Amino acid sequence: MVIDRPGVAAFLRHRREALQPEDVGLPRGRRRRTGGLRREEVAGLCHMSTDYYARLERGTGPQPSEQMLASIAQGLHLSVAERDHLFRLAGHRPPGRGAPSEHISPGLLRIFDRLQDTPAEIVTELGETLRQTPLGVALTGETTSFAGPARSIGYRWFTDPCSRRLYAPDDHPFLSRLWVSGLREVIALRGRPSRAAALADDLLERSEEFRTIWDRHEVGVRPSEVKRFAHRELGTLELTCQTLTDPAQSHSLLVYTAVPGTESDEKLRLLSVIGAQPLN
Repeated sequence: MVIDRPGVAAFLRHRREALQPEDVGLPRGRRRRTGGLRREEVAGLCHMSTDYYARLERGTGPQPSEQMLASIAQGLHLSVAERDHLFRLAGHRPPGRGAPSEHISPGLLRIFDRLQDTPAEIVTELGETLRQTPLGVALTGETTSFAGPARSIGYRWFTDPCSRRLYAPDDHPFLSRLWVSGLREVIALRGRPSRAAALADDLLERSEEFRTIWDRHEVGVRPSEVKRFAHRELGTLELTCQTLTDPAQSHSLLVYTAVPGTESDEKLRLLSVIGAQPLN
């Protein structure tokens, strides 16, 4: 397929001008005289240079890769239909529309962008972190940079002992059952072959604990509303986890809050001051 450079340029420019700073979690500022986002703001959201993005809008840039297009689609808060249209304009086949897609819906992103002063994250059905708020990073550490199977928190749970330091030791047996039960349910939903099935096969070879729990065929284990996190500086934080699920994309927005007036509430306030620290 051949790239339609004028089409890409016009579409990107239209979408950029239709977005307002508050739509993507950016401050409007006093000196903004025109509506829409600036090119440098979009470039930052898409994790690319302003010059590269500007060339795309002018119709003089190179043909963007599929990875670059996915980043642009997410940065511009495109719907799935808009994302697919952009891919076709750029001369690429759109990604599959299956439920395990990593494209976050604009509605879920708009909610997430308004939670910058709260620990929150968007995760896939396999426990892969797609987005974290700054306070979310301070609470759990940076979890969006893992690659391969290790992107899944459940996979790390059984292959990397350090991942368990985030949670109170008394909760470890339950969390092990939770991850295995959840993975078994995703496999039943997605079938074989699937990424979920590949994770299970890998873990069956690597972890004796996983094999033991897997053989119980346990399903229906659900997470506790209150989660206990272990922080090197602050100790234990007991936080309520509220979940908003996007069924079309199988993504979940997890928001962590503390009961007002409790010790954990005070610790959460301190966490915003301390920032990202290694967890114990």
